[in-house]
Amino acid sequence: MIIGAIVILGLIVLFSATFIVDETEQAIITQFGKPVGDPIVEPGFHFKTPIIQKVHFFDKRFLAWDGDPNQIPTKDKRFIWVDSYARWRIVDPLLFFQRVRDERGAQTRLDDILDGSTRNAIANNNLVEIVRSTNRELEVGEGLEEIKETEISLRIKLGREKLTRLIIEAASPRLQVLGIELLDLRFKRINYVEEVQKKIYERMITERKRIADKYRSEGQGESAKIIGDRERDLKKIQSEAYRTAQELKGKADAEATAIYARAYNQNNESRDFYQFLKTMETYKTTLSEKDWLILSTKGDFFKFLQLQSGR
Repeated sequence: MIIGAIVILGLIVLFSATFIVDETEQAIITQFGKPVGDPIVEPGFHFKTPIIQKVHFFDKRFLAWDGDPNQIPTKDKRFIWVDSYARWRIVDPLLFFQRVRDERGAQTRLDDILDGSTRNAIANNNLVEIVRSTNRELEVGEGLEEIKETEISLRIKLGREKLTRLIIEAASPRLQVLGIELLDLRFKRINYVEEVQKKIYERMITERKRIADKYRSEGQGESAKIIGDRERDLKKIQSEAYRTAQELKGKADAEATAIYARAYNQNNESRDFYQFLKTMETYKTTLSEKDWLILSTKGDFFKFLQLQSGR
């Protein structure tokens, strides 16, 4: 009975005196709340004084920091929302424990340091430095050529990429004294504040309406040109058709006249008969039942009436 109790007690002491450090972890040992010995960074089986010593584990892997969106004014007085994130790791677990105790404390210090460094960097640079990374030539669509004259086409000196490097350089020394290495920082999202967004949308709508009016005006001008060309071509076709018709009519009249002349010149009887017929047609077209004329029958026009009356 006593031996069994001793064995159980020995096992408890043994288990409380040993611990395992995983390959993703590092640890420090504290005695009565104060660190003792060097940090344990190698994975494996380790020992400590039972009961009076305690093991604190810290992650070796890359850790995430996700900042809260902040409203920050740029150097050119543009108020924007900036949402950033970063990656960091614990490089000195002993210093980390002494300064911030755990990851929750580290996140609080990261908020202060990274948000402050980001705010300072943005406040010291114009908006174009934050939204662009290179000075590549902008490609714009048809009708938007005037955008090249706006502020977005200004050339940058730093750009977003270099700006984030400056933030890292400014924040790293302040984090190193906490046992933290800042690996990277990026802007997750950049956007105008709501009041500025409304003004930008209104400006975009106005610009699009102007372009639409321009296209509409050009379309109306092109429509008027097409209608004018159509009317001109129609009049040209009608004119040519009328000229052709008149030419054909003239040729027909000439041929008819020639036929009449040949018929008239064939012999005297035919000529007299032709003259008689044409005169009768003239009587029919020049006189009506209601016309009264007092003329002599000695003239050529009424000579056939004279012949009829003589018979």
